[in-house]
Amino acid sequence: MSTQSTTSIQIDSMRAKDLVGALQAVSQRVIKSANGRNVRLVAVSKLKPASDILALYQDPEVRQMHFGENYAQELMEKAEMLPKDVKWHFIGGLQSNKCKPLASTIPNLFCVSSIDSPKKATQLHLGRTTHTNLPPLNIHIQVNTSGESSKSGTTPGAETSELAKHILANCPSLHLLGLMTIGAIARSKETAAGNENEDFVLLKRERERLEEELRSELGDRRLELSMGMSEDFEGAIKMGSDEVRVGSTIFGVRPKKEDFKVKKEVEFGKS
Repeated sequence: MSTQSTTSIQIDSMRAKDLVGALQAVSQRVIKSANGRNVRLVAVSKLKPASDILALYQDPEVRQMHFGENYAQELMEKAEMLPKDVKWHFIGGLQSNKCKPLASTIPNLFCVSSIDSPKKATQLHLGRTTHTNLPPLNIHIQVNTSGESSKSGTTPGAETSELAKHILANCPSLHLLGLMTIGAIARSKETAAGNENEDFVLLKRERERLEEELRSELGDRRLELSMGMSEDFEGAIKMGSDEVRVGSTIFGVRPKKEDFKVKKEVEFGKS
């Protein structure tokens, strides 16, 4: 990333101080809940300005590298503006026609956590093949553990197995990193109150089932679990999550989508 690209991003020092403090507080909670395990903290920066991301990336005390975005166009615009070693995570609902552009235009895309069909996996694979010098792109299969019609994700069981086998057999430019769930809001609140979360229990069981079924392909490699957000990440970690996605606890309340633009002066890359 050229110096010119980032020097045009103005960082408010007071805002940066607040962000760093919030991230440090979340990081300490993650460390305490992890009890010695390595847990990846993804700072979910959707609908937040590039200056917020740059402030956390540049701060010498936190040096946050992993950021999550929900909208493909917003991610592509932010990735163009920000340093090329930021590790981007796409965690939102993903349309099939956005898969190939996403994987082909962002070489520092670290993981796509919302794959729920062979078609989307294939399109991501084709996009990633344009970067012949890069390692395979990490993938989480999103599992609909709550069974809600409003939630994306594969149905636990045969549908999840079919997608996992498709990725392993037909998408060499993808790396099946693990499973992800969002889960029901009501269950999330139960977790925050100290109770066991049924979505997290089901995802753990699905991981164990899939690892056994795919033993010949995976060998001794474990599939990671990505579960837990602002309301319930500590409970998720205690139940074995390897990655948590925390947004509002770090960045505060988000604006409405229609009120936000990555670049206020220039609109580009329309879909």
